Amino acid sequence: MRLLVRFVGFLFTAGTVVFLVGVAGVAGAIWHFSRDLPDYSQLQDYEPPVMTRIHASDGALLGEYAKERRLYLPIQAMPKLVTNAFLAAEDKNFYEHGGMDFTGMARAAVAYVQNFGSNKRPQGASTITQQVAKNFLLTNEVSFTRKIKEALLAMRIERAYSKDRILELYLNEIYLGLGAYGIAAASLVYFDKSVNELTVAEAAYLAALPKAPGTLHPVRNRDRSIERRNYVIDRLVENGWIKQADADKARKEPLVVASRSNAAHTFAGEYFAEEVRRDIFERYGEKKLYEGGLSVRATLDPKLQVMARKAMAAGLVNFDEAQGWRGAVSKLDISGDWGVKLADVKSLSDISPWRMAVVLETSDQSARIGFQPGRELGGAISKDRQTGLITLDGVRWAKPASGSARSKTQASVSQILSPGDVIYADPLFDKEGKPVEGQYRLRQLPEVSGAMVAMDPWTGRVLAMVGGFSFDQSQFNRATQAYRQPGSTFKPLVYSAAMDNGYTPSTIMVDGPIEIDQGAGAGVWRPENFSVGSYRGPITLREALKWSVNTVTVRLAQDVGMPLIGEYAKRFGVYDELPNYLSYALGAGETTVMRMVTAYSMLANGGRRVKPTLIDRIQDRYGRTIFKHDARECRGCDAPGGWKNQPEPQLVDRRELVLDPMTAYQITSMMEGVVQGGTASVLRQVGKPIAGKTGTTSDGKDVWFIGFSPDLVVGVYLGYDKPRSLGRAAQGGHTAAPIVKDFMKLALADKPAVPFKVPPGIRLVRVDAKSGMRPNPGEGGRTILEAFKPGTAPPDSYAVVGAVDDGRVPMQPGIPPDATNVMRPGDLY
Repeated sequence: MRLLVRFVGFLFTAGTVVFLVGVAGVAGAIWHFSRDLPDYSQLQDYEPPVMTRIHASDGALLGEYAKERRLYLPIQAMPKLVTNAFLAAEDKNFYEHGGMDFTGMARAAVAYVQNFGSNKRPQGASTITQQVAKNFLLTNEVSFTRKIKEALLAMRIERAYSKDRILELYLNEIYLGLGAYGIAAASLVYFDKSVNELTVAEAAYLAALPKAPGTLHPVRNRDRSIERRNYVIDRLVENGWIKQADADKARKEPLVVASRSNAAHTFAGEYFAEEVRRDIFERYGEKKLYEGGLSVRATLDPKLQVMARKAMAAGLVNFDEAQGWRGAVSKLDISGDWGVKLADVKSLSDISPWRMAVVLETSDQSARIGFQPGRELGGAISKDRQTGLITLDGVRWAKPASGSARSKTQASVSQILSPGDVIYADPLFDKEGKPVEGQYRLRQLPEVSGAMVAMDPWTGRVLAMVGGFSFDQSQFNRATQAYRQPGSTFKPLVYSAAMDNGYTPSTIMVDGPIEIDQGAGAGVWRPENFSVGSYRGPITLREALKWSVNTVTVRLAQDVGMPLIGEYAKRFGVYDELPNYLSYALGAGETTVMRMVTAYSMLANGGRRVKPTLIDRIQDRYGRTIFKHDARECRGCDAPGGWKNQPEPQLVDRRELVLDPMTAYQITSMMEGVVQGGTASVLRQVGKPIAGKTGTTSDGKDVWFIGFSPDLVVGVYLGYDKPRSLGRAAQGGHTAAPIVKDFMKLALADKPAVPFKVPPGIRLVRVDAKSGMRPNPGEGGRTILEAFKPGTAPPDSYAVVGAVDDGRVPMQPGIPPDATNVMRPGDLY
């Protein structure tokens, strides 16, 4: 008995020692692993990388930029269905445990013993809190050390933060495949829906992804993905979170995804979105752009953008097709499955409705073509093989390119196309504008390029921008990055300087030969008009601008002085510095479409400075405005207590006047003449008050037109990226102006015909259109209402003291004539 007591005492003592040693060991292990645990308090102020989103002026999504595609969603905004789906899949006891699920740990331990030595990855048995600890504070290392630290951190996190805060961090941080982080982004990426629109099946699929987002790909591993989705649906029923009928319906749903691209989401807005991205990068840097969660409201008007893209593309294509057919994109062996081979050929994705196709067979009357098949989400080539016909009607434009020895009149389709030719085609339309079923038109990518910008002249907001034919083909934005000679579109700035310094639209100048000595060794410059050798003699400045007379502009610049014109060019933002050479008065310098449109906006708005912008407002991730383009002060906009019959709010505009409003109106009126009966008369078809100016550079390398209504300025240029002549027939009025005409007819279709506002002080005086003088009663000839500043209107008659009546006319009507300001027709001045 005594031995038994001693033995029991020994066992008790040994057990106590072992217990104490175990407790000491556990305490020591906790102390050891707790020494270098990360600081979990940082979760309180955690700001995950969130994507920057750009929206058009109407709220449509224009683009998204992120390294981790994430939208942060507060727990209060998460539907119960979605949170329950993730709890069912990951941690159904989340709201009951203190950070550790010991039942799950035991289950994982048993599985580890069973799989020991099999090289299978051990089950994690991690709660959502443990996953938060791992994802935010630890690594993905597979080791007991990491699991111990994970458990210790989980218990500390549970004591420091609410369950809702922990779940919110988890659901916004997790990676769910296809570049999506967090449930808000995943909902958009997989289903193009907000989380509030998800069905039971869709929510269950997203909840199934955290375990293995790569393995559960919705296309490559569709069966396994559906199996895992249905498992989550079963857990939702088991936990009583959905009804059995809803579960049965959800299990029957096919797994259909609608993946969204990370590129521009507004059709034809790629150049605009990229320009905004560059702007934000320059303002705030890379980290803020890709991780800062900025919300950017852009100035883009999607409707105007589509109109601009349509008009610009049509203009480029029409010019290019007039040059002739250059041949197929490439050649393809069509034996076997031509669809697989064609799918590997790079095609442009942003030129819809054009589609790449391969010619399968040809005859005199038609060619059968096969269209490039699409690719599924997993990259697999679609098995669908679509075909169509290109008939003679679809190739009538395809005359031989310049220099070809072939007949200029195509007698058959087979003369143009051969089997294996890779081409572009789009639907063929009949004379009534209806598509002809099954028939297509041959297309070719234009070699010529160009750009268009549409701007609000009162604010500088860029409403539409086209930087080239295809962003997918070239990301070089010709609207902002291509520096080209503006040609005669620069002349209104020369005339503005003159109007500010004593000249009037009725001032007479000479259109005649002129020679400029350019200095030692530089030779003599003899500027010519577009029609070489053609001169009009005495001509008013209005008529000179109307017909874009070069010799008059050079004489005007010679008199006003190039330093002053350079100052105006800088003031309007066209050039930073303008050399003092008279050729620059004819637009020999290089600038961009954006700069020229901005300059014309200042003419259109009465001389008020505008700064071009593609961004109205930028907000940070918390909704605070950190940038606003409109800097005008609004007095009375903040009315405490609501409206109480106080005066209406007033906008205070402190922007600088870069030009006398009366001068701006004179130039605008003169450019209305360019449209009404000059080089841009094609714009009369718009049927609204339009002013503008054409431009054709030396050797016809670029053609321009910039025009405006009272509330819209549009500029276009066409030219080859590697400058070369567009041909003798290419002129601003024939090539560029029709593009603006097509755009403005659409853009202004539902706008009233509002005339340009006449500023205070301007006098409208009827004068003879040819002489610029007041017409004598009973005289014939065309008369116009001309705009004059106070004191500059022409007198009723002229009397030249001591002069004989030899046919000479005053140089500047409105200024008393003397021996220095009269001239003879044909005299050099």
